[in-house]
Amino acid sequence: MNQPHRSRSLPIALSLLRLGAAAALGADGAAATPRAVVPMAAAPYEYLGWGNPQTPTDVMAATGTKTFTLAFMLSDGGCNPKWDGSRALTGGSDESVIKSIRAKGGDVVVSVGGWSGAKLGEKCGSASALAGAYQKVIDAYRLKALDVDIENTEFTNATVRKRVIDALKIVKAKNPGIITYLTMGTTPNGPDSNGKDLIKKGAAAGLDNDGWVVMPFDFGGHSGTMGQATVSALEGLKAAVKNSYGYGDADAYRHIGVSSMNGKTDDAGETVTLADFRTILGYAQQHHIARFAFWSVNRDRRCGSGSDGDSCSGVSQDPYAYTKIVAKYVG
Repeated sequence: MNQPHRSRSLPIALSLLRLGAAAALGADGAAATPRAVVPMAAAPYEYLGWGNPQTPTDVMAATGTKTFTLAFMLSDGGCNPKWDGSRALTGGSDESVIKSIRAKGGDVVVSVGGWSGAKLGEKCGSASALAGAYQKVIDAYRLKALDVDIENTEFTNATVRKRVIDALKIVKAKNPGIITYLTMGTTPNGPDSNGKDLIKKGAAAGLDNDGWVVMPFDFGGHSGTMGQATVSALEGLKAAVKNSYGYGDADAYRHIGVSSMNGKTDDAGETVTLADFRTILGYAQQHHIARFAFWSVNRDRRCGSGSDGDSCSGVSQDPYAYTKIVAKYVG
């Protein structure tokens, strides 16, 4: 599929408490009309630079979803963030979309990273420099939540993993109340050795990360349904977070999350069905996990003649069927 995001991509009361602490501001920093606090726990990805993206406000009207994870913020070749590594951080179509979402009572999480492109974690030579790049994004949009989707060479490099952890710790210190997610690939049994190392590094550094998130697909083989495999991966993630941080079970669940993929994935024969999404929703509701997202809204529709998997799910479905399931999750 040659996808830019090969997405193997607090209870609500706590989220609302955190989010309510920030005043609603426009991207230019000017005071804006106060708007309702928006839960961040359910925030499907939409990629505005690819896959024939739908108009987010239309998606909101059709599904009831309030929050989107907008992807991806990449390096412009140095330690400077740009949308897809090429579109200006502010002043362009991306900023216009964010303003339109907020004008309709919604909000956004910005995702840094993904599978393809130049990664800030690699191009920024120190944790302080990387934190500065993240801060530019936070300041540009007065973000309440930031997702670091750590994949590919950024994920497999131990030095970069530590740099990302240390940068996020700086970000948390400078932005009280900000919600942070670290999103990574997984096996059907939970994070691989790189993922476990990332979590251990976070715990050792004292990083109070809100959500350790796995992308449970592109497994290269699994048993049972994709819903069952996702639950297995999340249980493995919960165990890794619990063991590293010393949390009790309830707190461990509240610090994990899932970013699934709708329909056919990059692995031949691997399909995440609507029934699988309902299984994931039930698990999320039972354990009050930190995050339920998926890749992507762009794909949340039936394929037409000549369509590819970047802009449709590859399964028979009604428009936005997957988004409507995720929108039911409130934390």
